[in-house]
Amino acid sequence: MSPQKTPLFPSRLPKVGTTIFTVMSALAAEHHAINLGQGFPDFPCDRKLIEEVNAAMLADRNQYPPMIGITELRNGISKKIERIYNHHYDPDAEITVTAGGTQGILTAILACVSPGDEVIIIEPAYDSYRPSIELAGGKTVAISLEVVRDESGQVASYEIPWDNLKKAINSNTRLIIINTPHNPTGMIWSKADLDQLADLVRDTSALILSDEVYEHMVYDGAKHHSVASHPELAARSFLISSFGKTYHVTGWKVGYVAAPPALTKEFRKVHQFNVFTVNTPMQYGLACYLSNAEHYLNLPAFYQAKRDFFKAGLDKTKFKLLPTPGTYFQCVDYSALDIPQAKFNEADFCKWLTTEIGVAAIPVSAFYEQSTESGVIRFCFAKQEQTLSQALQRLQTL
Repeated sequence: MSPQKTPLFPSRLPKVGTTIFTVMSALAAEHHAINLGQGFPDFPCDRKLIEEVNAAMLADRNQYPPMIGITELRNGISKKIERIYNHHYDPDAEITVTAGGTQGILTAILACVSPGDEVIIIEPAYDSYRPSIELAGGKTVAISLEVVRDESGQVASYEIPWDNLKKAINSNTRLIIINTPHNPTGMIWSKADLDQLADLVRDTSALILSDEVYEHMVYDGAKHHSVASHPELAARSFLISSFGKTYHVTGWKVGYVAAPPALTKEFRKVHQFNVFTVNTPMQYGLACYLSNAEHYLNLPAFYQAKRDFFKAGLDKTKFKLLPTPGTYFQCVDYSALDIPQAKFNEADFCKWLTTEIGVAAIPVSAFYEQSTESGVIRFCFAKQEQTLSQALQRLQTL
């Protein structure tokens, strides 16, 4: 008998391997390091939300829900968006509940991108964008945020590369992906930025995918400017958001996509064969919890307190802190540290930081297709104060 053999076939994603997030989390576990790398909270969600989900289970809300999501949750999402951004999405024709933000991103791309279409992304970018475009047969056109440096040569901030974005848009551009608040840099788009984007796409057929999963994490009195708040952009945009990020339940993988009827129609064609539908009792639990607006309106103050605590501790180090007006990530430039390891590339520095100092971070270079070194790494401060305190004690030894 001949030996068993698995047939080989061409990979759909030949360039994709183990992500840096998996690598760093495994390294952190191996060396008992404090994991400030991967972006998830280490504190529990509100017990009230758990009670609402349990109540739904006990009420036998355990079978398939409607493909587009239960009515109660879609109505709640519609009311929330209208309250905050003054734009009404029809809950029946324009809102779809998804298995997290990432599924919403993939499904939106598969729904509108055909082989040969160009999709513009702005790097550093969330690592799911490019593989999703490749699976659709599209061509990724990547432009980079402009890196602003101070007099010492350290990174001070990032800016939107408007000239390069304008040059990248052409008749083959099917989709432009934007992300605000931005992972990994923490920057946010202003109303003027949305106006400028509208100017660039006004006479084109380009669509917009706006990744806004950190929409409720904007600080210092600033306001999140959603595409939903810009009627001209809303008419051509998929708006992505995430209950996992908002309510500290990233493992639940529940989000939503809001878009005009024509876009939603195509989105749902793919969605029904992609995941079909989303966890029923959690939808009912979230619908009840969402009815209290304080649960998301209080989030900026909650996370700003964590950001400020973490920043105050980092101020006692030689890290150069970049502005963090949004998200729950703090980027730092490590190039001025008085240690030989300050000359490491970002990935090697993060590995050294994990194994020798006991704190895991993520290199910003991992958010580029082609390695782009700037001496900047990303910490996640969505942690308990005790966790942040322990991490800061270790980082202050540098």
